[in-house]
Amino acid sequence: MSALVGIVGAVVLILLGMILKGGTIGGIINIPAFVMVMGATTGCLIASSGLGALGTMVKLCLGPGMKDPPDHRPETIRLLVGFAEKARREGLLALEDDARNVDDPFLQKGVRLIVDGTDPELVKDVLETEMEESEARHEAGQAIFKNGGGFAPTIGILATVLSLVSVLQHLDQPDTLGPKISAAFLATFYGVAVANVFYYPMANHLKRHTTAEVGNRILIIEGILSIQSGDNPRVLAEKLWSFLPPAQRELEGGSDSEPAADRAAA
Repeated sequence: MSALVGIVGAVVLILLGMILKGGTIGGIINIPAFVMVMGATTGCLIASSGLGALGTMVKLCLGPGMKDPPDHRPETIRLLVGFAEKARREGLLALEDDARNVDDPFLQKGVRLIVDGTDPELVKDVLETEMEESEARHEAGQAIFKNGGGFAPTIGILATVLSLVSVLQHLDQPDTLGPKISAAFLATFYGVAVANVFYYPMANHLKRHTTAEVGNRILIIEGILSIQSGDNPRVLAEKLWSFLPPAQRELEGGSDSEPAADRAAA
């Protein structure tokens, strides 16, 4: 849960630094400024991404936003190499039952395509198209947070300007100028803080999920096409393990010190 830990940690350290400098938490609480910044930012997000933007944000924050992206590549490699060995012994049709037991819908679709005798180029086109469309959907969700990170600071400045205009209209009350000016600048603080402590970090965190999924799907496409072409399982294992960094390869039992097919079948 690195996103949650990082965001909460950033907020706590900012507040701690302020307190160590002699400030108080009550001194940075200003409901009107907060409503102006967050309300206007939300309105801009709805205008940019549609009425479903808020629901999408909540869904992403409570879903992938609350956990680190999983790395399924080692498990996927072992599955693909096992499929390759079975297909080499019994033929592609023997994988039909295995396809039903695969949890990953993308891998399941790939296996079914080659079992049905689909042309290799068409198999590649179908899988790549699905991968690209999935990536585009993910990027649309990330764009909501990126847009929020762009809107919030600017709206904070606008809110500050409006507050300062109100302050300048009451110069005949010098005793109130200090608190009013301080409150005016809180709008800028809110805008910059929410952009850099929440919106941008969450967008980058979601991008990590997309990168992990795309990496796993590229590996699946390579494995499916190799199985269809009848590549040696040992060669396939070496090809697929090369997608992982050397340190992770050794940790997962995929180092070059062991026979590739034996490792994958273990």
